[in-house]
Amino acid sequence: MNRPTAPVWRSILYVPGNVPKFIDRAHERGADCVLVDLEDSVTPAEKPRARALLPDTMEKVVRGGADVAVRINRPLRLAVPDIEAAVRPGLAALFVTKTEGVGHLRLLDEVVSELERERGMPVGGVGFGVMIEHPRALAEINDIAERGPRVIAMMLGGEDFALETGSIPGDETLELPKRLVAFAAQAHGVPMIGILGTVADYTDPEAYRRSAERARRFGFSGATCVHPGLVQALNEAFTPPAEEIAQAHRLIAADEKAAAEGRGSFTVDGKMIDIPVIDRARRLLARHEAIERRSRRSA
Repeated sequence: MNRPTAPVWRSILYVPGNVPKFIDRAHERGADCVLVDLEDSVTPAEKPRARALLPDTMEKVVRGGADVAVRINRPLRLAVPDIEAAVRPGLAALFVTKTEGVGHLRLLDEVVSELERERGMPVGGVGFGVMIEHPRALAEINDIAERGPRVIAMMLGGEDFALETGSIPGDETLELPKRLVAFAAQAHGVPMIGILGTVADYTDPEAYRRSAERARRFGFSGATCVHPGLVQALNEAFTPPAEEIAQAHRLIAADEKAAAEGRGSFTVDGKMIDIPVIDRARRLLARHEAIERRSRRSA
């Protein structure tokens, strides 16, 4: 399946689509992606205004080098006008709320493809960030990750998921469903977005950083935040530490030496090293290089 190239998004900063004071400074925050929200942070009465502002909003938020995405509404009667307002040159992705299956994504893909053709954009260039927000969607996550059109990221919408399950959002209640979505995404090479707790509490950046670092250890690639004060914590948490980069280089150098000597496995620092360890090192370096390219682009 042809999909847009998965982006490197360590930090995704939400900004409400109808609040100019947040929009005007979003490009200064250092986020890899600015996610303009047309959904929960915008009241029904304000949604038409937020859509009308989108062309100007999108131009403003990318000035610092961030990608721009738009979170759209559900039901379909709201999603279609959101998509018509959002799909324009420069849009990296639509975040699809309350995704429940491949059929849902295919319907939206049809609308987006028509608009891309009409507006002279590459067809298929806009990605979908899939938001799983209802427990019944858990039965579809592997299918979505494997066959969903345009899917470049997956995440669990923790607050909505907790609401639908009657649970209190927090580390204990959200870790299992988030990890289930992560397993489906990772099985098909789709980046998993999020931390293992809830994103609602932005008052403790250090706790947020620790949660993000833990998510990185579980293979998550980035997370969202609702407050600009958390962007730096996310960028740092989801950037491979220097010591891990150095170790990866050591492992690959040792592997090359062993291969030249006809050996498939070897030891480094008293530990047996074989193919999975080397593959992990290569992936780490590839991510590091992608982050470096993004940083140079934003400089």
